[in-house]
Amino acid sequence: MSEQAIFDVFVIGGGINGCGIARDAAGRGYSVALAEMSDFASGTSSGSTKLIHGGLRYLEHYEFRLVREALMEREVLWAMAPHVIWPMRFVLPFHRGGPRSAWLIRLGLFLYDHIGGRKLLPATKTLDMTRDPAGAPLKRLFTKAFEYSDGWVDDARLVVLNARDAADRGARIMPRTRVVSARREGGRWAIEIENMTTGARETIRARMLVNAAGPWVDRVLAETVGKKDVRNVRLVQGSHIVVKKKFDDPRAYFFQNPDGRIMFAIPYQSEFTLIGTTDRDFTGNPADVRISDAEIDYLCSAASEYFSDPVVSDDIVWTYSAVRPLFDDGASKAQEATRDYVLRVENGEAPLLNVFGGKLTTYRRLAESALEKIGEAIGNKGKKWTAGSHLPGGDFPAVGYEDEVAKLKARYPFLAASHARRLVRLYGTRAAQLLGSAASEVDLGRLFGADLYAAEVDWLIGQEWALRAEDVLWRRTKLGLKFSRAQIAELEKYMRGAANAAA
Repeated sequence: MSEQAIFDVFVIGGGINGCGIARDAAGRGYSVALAEMSDFASGTSSGSTKLIHGGLRYLEHYEFRLVREALMEREVLWAMAPHVIWPMRFVLPFHRGGPRSAWLIRLGLFLYDHIGGRKLLPATKTLDMTRDPAGAPLKRLFTKAFEYSDGWVDDARLVVLNARDAADRGARIMPRTRVVSARREGGRWAIEIENMTTGARETIRARMLVNAAGPWVDRVLAETVGKKDVRNVRLVQGSHIVVKKKFDDPRAYFFQNPDGRIMFAIPYQSEFTLIGTTDRDFTGNPADVRISDAEIDYLCSAASEYFSDPVVSDDIVWTYSAVRPLFDDGASKAQEATRDYVLRVENGEAPLLNVFGGKLTTYRRLAESALEKIGEAIGNKGKKWTAGSHLPGGDFPAVGYEDEVAKLKARYPFLAASHARRLVRLYGTRAAQLLGSAASEVDLGRLFGADLYAAEVDWLIGQEWALRAEDVLWRRTKLGLKFSRAQIAELEKYMRGAANAAA
């Protein structure tokens, strides 16, 4: 066991909040270390509905501050990472006798258009579903709809890009590293960590500890820090299904279910439709969360109330579930629990910041708020800086994706159009660094399946901490949807060999 220099800030948790805080802190000049017990975004942050949105339904629960902050963030984040975030139009079908009246929906969308500083995103409009193409896949019951703007995000990539940028700014980023214990000692935190791959342990000292462990935030307080009677978050399971494409329109649908809950049907990875989410309380280990048969039935049934061609379980090609750690505000229903975040500092011999709740859209603002509290506790360093920044690969105009694809194709003419588009979507301007001096597909090395070559796998190993096939296929990319079991096994074998060679 070795002793390390004292860090200003030690972050527990490699989800969006932990990585966002680490990036912001490193950019201000703090010395930062972050430990994530698994892979980045392996929990809640890769199990979202993948939206950068204001949260239209939160207006019903009077969460105006949260909605306004989220609406304002949409275009900030889009400009920050236009490769992994982009605008999407949503169609909200309406019929008489539905769960919400037309005037209420109009009021909500009016607020949505006007309280969030919208500049580039187009405004709401009303659709005649008997004429608009968006009406074609739906039952004839829906003759009217409202169309509004929000954004789409590749959630897991957003997390790893924050981790990458934090590391580029000097942070020590440690995935697959478990925090064994954290104790106050001599006015500092003594944090014992274990490398989950090698089993090696060491003790790191820090002036301040940030607990951003998501669904495990209370467990960290109880088992790692040693506090008693910990009960701060309400765990809520959200599950999604991915089915064969149900419609060709690039717009997504916002469905209102008879029970008052809402659901999205979203174009996904060009060949599929993403449907979700559910909301139900969860009491088990978040690492073991799986979609239930009841949730599958619910999502299929609810979507079939809208689509003329019913959604059945045989359509499903993939499912995913995650546990959202919502701050426990005593709400009676899971879908009514607040999506706002709460930051609490425990001062004493060494300060501790606990992060409860939060959502993808507001992660950057959450990080800024966390840095205010860190500054109050251990002294300020630097000013707010992330609003005008770019995440790795995102240094091109918000509306410049097509131009970047054209540039990549011009530089690497051997790339198929779909391959070039995928690379720019994932890596932005860094796609050219990944491809390097390649002059043909042969120069990209072994083809594992779809359009995944060894050059990309090696990049993900070296630049983005990928260790297993799962990391590449389901978090760094979504090519798992196109890989056979045999291809997955071959990729896993290759990556294990690369890991052994690096050891």
